[in-house]
Amino acid sequence: MLTDNFGRKFYYLRLSITDVCNFRCSYCLPNGYECEHDRKFLTLPEITRLASAFSAMGTEKIRITGGEPSLRKDLPEIIAACKQTPGIKRVAITSNGYKLPEHLSSWIDAGIDAINISIDSLDPRQFHAITGHDKLQHILKGVDMAVAAGIDVKINTVLMREYNGYDIASYLAWLKDTPVTLRFIELMQTGDNQEFFDAQHVQGSRIKQNLILDGWLPVINDKAAGPAQEFYHPDYVGKIGLIMPYSKDFCNSCNRLRVSSLGKLHLCLFTEAGLSLKDYLQTDDVEPLKSAISAMMTDKKQTHFLHEKLTGATKNLAMLGG
Repeated sequence: MLTDNFGRKFYYLRLSITDVCNFRCSYCLPNGYECEHDRKFLTLPEITRLASAFSAMGTEKIRITGGEPSLRKDLPEIIAACKQTPGIKRVAITSNGYKLPEHLSSWIDAGIDAINISIDSLDPRQFHAITGHDKLQHILKGVDMAVAAGIDVKINTVLMREYNGYDIASYLAWLKDTPVTLRFIELMQTGDNQEFFDAQHVQGSRIKQNLILDGWLPVINDKAAGPAQEFYHPDYVGKIGLIMPYSKDFCNSCNRLRVSSLGKLHLCLFTEAGLSLKDYLQTDDVEPLKSAISAMMTDKKQTHFLHEKLTGATKNLAMLGG
């Protein structure tokens, strides 16, 4: 079982398969994607070996991320490889939803269990302003299709004062009859967004207090769940989650590791640099890979140091998929 020096166990791997993204979200890639390296992304055999090694060390859930993972043509094969790995109980994907209606069936056929879609506003004009794309209705169509197919759907909404920080009512109205979990995510400071962060950061604790006052009740998460505090209400079909990385003791429940699209292990979203696994991914013998991962775990810190405005090597969230 993967365990760090602080007794935390790691059941959850966030696996990036590309850092390319076709959106220009104001908090992440306002100028669009700019390649700063050779695009030697993880291959399907390398991904298969990673899944096998992590599974053998106790990982039960893999989330495929980007950039935008649907930009890889072999995404269905990647989903299938992860899903078919013994010990992996759940395979999820985080996407901007741009290709969701067209590609949903192939993801389902490959074995996807859950889909997270980023929707930072339910107002088409505001959505366009944030992402640079007039695709909200297209994406919502894909969400409806996924829900109808029985897929576990979550919606990710990054809180920003100017764009959606005071527009919670429209989301609540949507959740009355829409069976998804909407997660409000506190904006995080990265290497290239400090000015934007200072102007736009909204604390999720304010929303949490209002939810509790309005009768929302906490959901008990399982051991492989993500970092969201989730709530349900008997009058709503949908649920609400809050991801508050600046809250007290946020890192105490950390249960996830990250591997970048370049094959680097990131012990935290905000570590100084990834630790390369590439050399260990060139053979089907995963024992050296497992040994390397175990040795690297000794470097994991107790906290992310975001309160000290230390963002490490993370210039933007597209680098690791958040």
